[in-house]
Amino acid sequence: MTPIQQAIVEEARSWLGTPWHHMGRVKGAGVDCAMLLAEVYQAVGLIPRVDPEPYPMDWALHRGEQRFLEWVEKFGVKVEGDPQPGDVLLYQYGRCVSHAAICVEWPGTVIHAYLLARCVTMNGAHDGDMAGRLVGAWRIGGQQ
Repeated sequence: MTPIQQAIVEEARSWLGTPWHHMGRVKGAGVDCAMLLAEVYQAVGLIPRVDPEPYPMDWALHRGEQRFLEWVEKFGVKVEGDPQPGDVLLYQYGRCVSHAAICVEWPGTVIHAYLLARCVTMNGAHDGDMAGRLVGAWRIGGQQ
């Protein structure tokens, strides 16, 4: 693992157990999957502070615009081949990309703020309702 990959994974691990909270971004108090990405990648110096406009929790159920995907693509590039530690994995629920996780190791282990777990957790990339929903992986901030 490269030093930046190690830093991303360590920072993501430091959020484990943080309760799930829509639009939250405070370690230990509350975070959702989008703000977990924003906080982790900012903490390791790969992106500036991101302050998205308010977003509805059920966006993907009623709209088709790829707001989440556009945000990730603003800061990263799609990965060809297998994801590496520190890459972002995007999942589609509803009409568009609406969930993200950080790859710890491939194949399989991710860290994400998961509504069903009610917290930031580490589990398999294809576990439970995530099976069959993976859209792809993106590498943030020009990391190698």
